[in-house]
Amino acid sequence: MKILVTGFDPFGGEKVNPAYEAVKLLPDTIHGAEIIKLEIPTVFSKCGPSVEEGIRQHQPDVVLNVGQAGGRASVTIEKVAINFADARIPDNQGEQPVDELLQSDGENAYFASLPVKAMMQNVREHGLPCSISYTAGTYVCNAVMYNVLYMCAKRYPNIRAGFIHVPYASGQVVDKAAGTPSMTLEAIEKSIEYAIEAIVDEKVADRVSAGETH
Repeated sequence: MKILVTGFDPFGGEKVNPAYEAVKLLPDTIHGAEIIKLEIPTVFSKCGPSVEEGIRQHQPDVVLNVGQAGGRASVTIEKVAINFADARIPDNQGEQPVDELLQSDGENAYFASLPVKAMMQNVREHGLPCSISYTAGTYVCNAVMYNVLYMCAKRYPNIRAGFIHVPYASGQVVDKAAGTPSMTLEAIEKSIEYAIEAIVDEKVADRVSAGETH
């Protein structure tokens, strides 16, 4: 099995992006699966094509995109991406779509085709906090998740795909407000690694709710 794991470059004034910094720490093989690491740009119009270039080059079985969600307290496995872009801040090339569709012929939303509950459970079973998220936002993280799932639906039906959000790394919150959530890069990397184990081992989650009331 080949798994293409991507992480974004820094954005929003940050000097690092814990997504790709953690991806770089992943082992080259996880439970026998080859891990291919790729940095992609935090740019609406370029993130999808960058991933597709990686797909064409490496022919992976799975694509796992990883992005930063500053303010979240732990790694979160995304369930769904929506066909909508509404950027509060410009991306790294000044693009700032407002109330725009990502794909004119795409579905309103696509669900991750990875075992999100099993991924969450495997992270938790290794002693790290993890939850499922039902919104990937409306910025570039949602855009790449949606566009990759759109590609899989339209052009790469044999590829499974999904997205993981990670919190700030500890070093990023030194100058932020007291109590800003963060994790060490090592804990972020391990969380991603354990999530990937569940994909490779085709783990099946217990029948438990991971839903939210708001």
